[in-house]
Amino acid sequence: MSTDYLTPVLTGRTLLRANPVSKLFAAVVITLALMASIDWVSAAVALTCELALMPLLGISVIGLARRIWPLLVAALIGAYGTALLAEKTGGVLLDVGPFLFTEGSVAAGIAVGLRGLPLALPGIFILLTTDPTDLADALAQKLRLPSRFVLGALASLRLVGLLVEQWDSLGLARHARGVGSDGSALARTRNLLGQSFGLIVQAIRRATRLATAMEARGFGAGTRTWARESTYSLLDAGIAVVGLLVAVGAVTAAVLAGTWNFILG
Repeated sequence: MSTDYLTPVLTGRTLLRANPVSKLFAAVVITLALMASIDWVSAAVALTCELALMPLLGISVIGLARRIWPLLVAALIGAYGTALLAEKTGGVLLDVGPFLFTEGSVAAGIAVGLRGLPLALPGIFILLTTDPTDLADALAQKLRLPSRFVLGALASLRLVGLLVEQWDSLGLARHARGVGSDGSALARTRNLLGQSFGLIVQAIRRATRLATAMEARGFGAGTRTWARESTYSLLDAGIAVVGLLVAVGAVTAAVLAGTWNFILG
């Protein structure tokens, strides 16, 4: 199975030129604003703003949706589950057997479903527009994070695509041996568990070899030098300001609409 769908071609170059730290800052402030309240207004405002920034990626909304459809499914499931189990307040919208939906429970479900998307999109934007080496340089040079943490983050990002390829290879190998070929639900479940265990074993082995190789090359043993300097530009200031504006705008809209629900209050 091809994994090309995991690496979309980005025609926009704006976010690709930005320092990873500025993108992380924008993502963090938006996340904090959304985590502070569960309401549909702040989530809708943040999601609208994030979708409006799609031209900076150079990928269409439909193209992105094709690649993050599991996230969309999870948001729908979360919204439905919340609407079904949340406190029943307000007028009754649907009452059929065990299925009872009221205005209050549906509003809570919409809030939870919408909230997941703007929380996840900033991280997806960062993954799509950030080179792992640039991220490691920025974390070490600008944020002064420990070398072990930086190198671990670099290795994990580099190996994500490899894990996907290994999953496909394991699936093809098991299929060639006839594992789970009878097509029953039990066989498919056992095949999935066995394939997952095989992937974990390969990941542990690869991590062990990688750790040994990095230690042999002196990673984390002393002061490092850097082949590329991580720098800031006016673009990074603009990204930080946009992140703040999105966060402040979402909170302000929710407060003015009367839907703000500070979950720590």
